Amino acid sequence: MSEATPPQPAEVHHGDRGRIPADQNRYLVATIAKVVFAVAVALSLFQLYTAGLTAMTALLQRSVHLGAILCLTFLLRPPFKGARKDKLTIWLVLDLALVAASLFTILYVDINMDEIFRRQGDWLPMDVFVGAIGVCLVIEACRRVIGNIMAGICVAFLLYAMFGPYMPELIIHKGYSIERIATTLWLTTEGVFGIPLGVASTFVFIFVLFGAFLEETGGGNFFIDLAHALTGRFSGGAAKTAVIASGFMGSVSGSAVGNVVATGSFTIPMMKRLGYPAHMAGAVEAAASTGGQLMPPIMGAGAFLMAEFTNTSYLHIVKISIVPAIMYYVTVLMFVHFEAQKLGLKGQPKDQLPKAWAVIKDNLHFLIPVLILVAALMSHVSPMKAGFLAVVSTYAASFIRKKSRLGIRQLLETLEIGAKNAVMVSVACAAAGIIVGMVSLTGLGLQFSHLVLDLSMGIKVFALLLIGAASLVLGMGLPVTASYIVLVILAGPALEDLGVPIVVAHMIVFWYSQDSNVTPPVSLASFAAAGIAGANPMRTAFTSWKLAKGLYIIPIIMAYRPLLMNGPPGDVFMTMLSTLVGLIAFAACLDRYLLDHATWLEVLLLLGAAIGLLWPEGWIDLIGFALFIVVVAKQWPRRAAVRERVTV
Repeated sequence: MSEATPPQPAEVHHGDRGRIPADQNRYLVATIAKVVFAVAVALSLFQLYTAGLTAMTALLQRSVHLGAILCLTFLLRPPFKGARKDKLTIWLVLDLALVAASLFTILYVDINMDEIFRRQGDWLPMDVFVGAIGVCLVIEACRRVIGNIMAGICVAFLLYAMFGPYMPELIIHKGYSIERIATTLWLTTEGVFGIPLGVASTFVFIFVLFGAFLEETGGGNFFIDLAHALTGRFSGGAAKTAVIASGFMGSVSGSAVGNVVATGSFTIPMMKRLGYPAHMAGAVEAAASTGGQLMPPIMGAGAFLMAEFTNTSYLHIVKISIVPAIMYYVTVLMFVHFEAQKLGLKGQPKDQLPKAWAVIKDNLHFLIPVLILVAALMSHVSPMKAGFLAVVSTYAASFIRKKSRLGIRQLLETLEIGAKNAVMVSVACAAAGIIVGMVSLTGLGLQFSHLVLDLSMGIKVFALLLIGAASLVLGMGLPVTASYIVLVILAGPALEDLGVPIVVAHMIVFWYSQDSNVTPPVSLASFAAAGIAGANPMRTAFTSWKLAKGLYIIPIIMAYRPLLMNGPPGDVFMTMLSTLVGLIAFAACLDRYLLDHATWLEVLLLLGAAIGLLWPEGWIDLIGFALFIVVVAKQWPRRAAVRERVTV
């Protein structure tokens, strides 16, 4: 039979029977891709609309956001490794069922919102059912996107709320029914739709979208190239630039998460481009941005409250905050420097770097959205509105140069990319809302605060450490300002009874109230940075927790060395010097690196140096200095030898 001879009907049927499954699979994959595209673009447009054009009820705005995020999660993420989405299997059917359940639970809230508000506490059986299904969907999405650990923590807090009467005496409570738990978490803004998801669904998303627009128009490469030109000759220069830039931006924004999403859009891709792992890039930005609330002149609402509580002028609060804030940033910089040295991120010769002026001249139009963003933030425009202006101005500025223009198709693809990039952080924040809700419902935060004060037995350092732990628990259920208010009311008098001056006591509590930004399991700044970096949120959170150790150490130093904050210039300088060297020794001990990789003996010497230099008794400083000099003397020849080999 020749090739031109038409096949017989039987052969056509037989051949089609072999091809139909493959065609069906391709059609299925294409259909899912189109649905994902439509949902992602719609979500981005919705976020732009609510950020720049109109305001919505918190529950409505957050529920629509979460509904789209859950749909994207179940369409994009398989239930387990190896589960296929490219053909019709039981797992794909399950995922489609979860998408339908997500839409049902969200639409139930949105359609019945007025009735839900009216019958608070008098719930219908359907309310409880929808709430329980919604919480389960969030935990499953968390398991797929973040991992089993975070999902397990959520389940543990649910079990704690249910079985309170059977808990150990120290954390016992009356226990709550499934009805109370499910409705609190799903039908109010005290659970899944609480502060963490509110953060994710407002300015975090809009700045993730801003980052997507920068990347797609070429603006991201411009800022990376410019930073490379300016800092490339220094070891770890990109991360050091991120720390300093976040400090400056945070000093005027007063918001850790807002700082992350504002500066992280530039610094995180820059760090990744120059060799930092994604989780490290996000952690550096989160730790640096958290310090922004500690850096004058604008330190968040808590600083103004502190002035009122202590009957002190705000100028005095600013004055005593400067030195501790600088020390915090020096500590973060040293961690960054040691990590750069360990990763071998050496500076490049100047002749191999791009010329800064040439980079600027070729991409000058990308400075327009940056200037608009900075001007908006400094004019006290909300971060969400500032992000909206940044996105719109980036798209408008892209038309100035032909190479950066976005056509309609590219514009829609950028909106899709932005929504996909936000899935991880939004799911993490929704899951964190479960923890927040259970902490608030059971009263664990307040109970823990009373408990730690009893356990301190009147020993100042124990009280400080326990207050730090209490602030972390409170931070799970309260924003930073509220956490500061509650903790200072509970713990402030106890610190004063232990001999801590009132302003210092309030400053200590204010510092500790920041730790939930970077401390797992609820670390909003870390989750926001992880979303921009495309990194695992929990890994990013644990790394930022290490980098931000100054949040725990410096308040202890404040309590024992009040001269650090206020005193004669000479005494302040000497106290600052010994404390700074002690913090550097502590950072080197944790990183096992000073001038070179530290042996275990050198790690112990560095630990001794840190303890000696940070100890409140002045004469012990001399022992700390001596131990630090011993480590430097031991490592200097090794470093010199390495440099000589590299030169040869």
